[in-house]
Amino acid sequence: MIGRLVVASLTGHRARTLLAVAGVAVSAALLLDMVMLSSGMRESFRSLLTSRGFDLRVAPKGTLPFDTEATIADATAAMAALRESPDIVAVAPVLGGTIHLPRAGGAAVSSVALGVDPRVQGDYVLLGGREPRDDEMVANDALLAAAARQVGDTLTIAGGYDPQLRRFLAPRVVRISGRVRFVYLARDQRAAAMPLAALQALGGPTRRDRVSLMMIRARPGADIEQVRAWIARRLPKVTAISTATAIAQVEERLSYFRQLAFILGSVSLAVGVLLVGTLVTVSVNERIGEFAVLRAIGIARRTITAQIMIEGAALMFAGAFLGLALGLVTARYLNTILASFPGLPQSIDFFLFQPRAAWTALGLLAAAGVAAGAWPAWRGASLPIARVLREEAA
Repeated sequence: MIGRLVVASLTGHRARTLLAVAGVAVSAALLLDMVMLSSGMRESFRSLLTSRGFDLRVAPKGTLPFDTEATIADATAAMAALRESPDIVAVAPVLGGTIHLPRAGGAAVSSVALGVDPRVQGDYVLLGGREPRDDEMVANDALLAAAARQVGDTLTIAGGYDPQLRRFLAPRVVRISGRVRFVYLARDQRAAAMPLAALQALGGPTRRDRVSLMMIRARPGADIEQVRAWIARRLPKVTAISTATAIAQVEERLSYFRQLAFILGSVSLAVGVLLVGTLVTVSVNERIGEFAVLRAIGIARRTITAQIMIEGAALMFAGAFLGLALGLVTARYLNTILASFPGLPQSIDFFLFQPRAAWTALGLLAAAGVAAGAWPAWRGASLPIARVLREEAA
């Protein structure tokens, strides 16, 4: 019987029911988006830093990887020293730089370049072709499109440009051996990778035997903090940063987004609760006479209270499920906008859907909304029958 009464009440006021569901859906969508925002960036950075299996990053003393143009000198000796540790199974050197692609009758194309050891590199994913050898390089789609080249073509590159002589420095011809996607670079950023020695040679004397950072892979079961401390003692001129420390530093820098998400999420939760509470109160006030008649013919007070609360719950759950779909659509749209911010790695997602967090947030909204309807429900079922009927008749 309660079910029939609930359906009759909700369908009897279609406009109010639809507006209530729409309002709850907007609140639920905002709450879901804020939950996704608060955890999305953190989990994206965590996934990004751990995706290639490296546990430590070794950078010049007092810097973060690629935060400055500082480099590690005597890289060959430093890598040999790192390999002395039985807890270190792989050392991946990386040198950052810029290359220029001269074009006849037009401006040169510039590109980010990484010097790596192709056997242990962790900076890109090979999509086609093979790893680069001497006088070869791999490039991403943005660079291939700008240079109008494809895998297997040759290309002239230079490590610098002399504006006084108006000529490129140390040009050389290389072959494009593969097409790649760079893990840590922006989606539209032109980039190439080549063997470390080749990029060092392009950079001239200032780049000889230097690297920008070294990524370390520890053996399974090794204590990362002990490995980090060993590196600090063995190589005092570098800074070793564990993945856990890097994630903590990223979280500290992103604290503003988490605070903003918390504030807006709290506001959306409060709006949803107040909306349902107000609508249930209005509905109860309009139907005081109906409830008095039901009690007069023998309907129990708890039955009427349950009916009113079920109506509020139906509005909340319908709005929450609609808000789930709306929130996912808006999150995808907003993520597309924010992901286009210059310099962000293409693997970063600002809004990341995590089922447990999402359902917890929507469940909290629904439970709070149902609780908000408890007081008007109890009040509507508890008014004196005789007085209400007399007032309604008058």
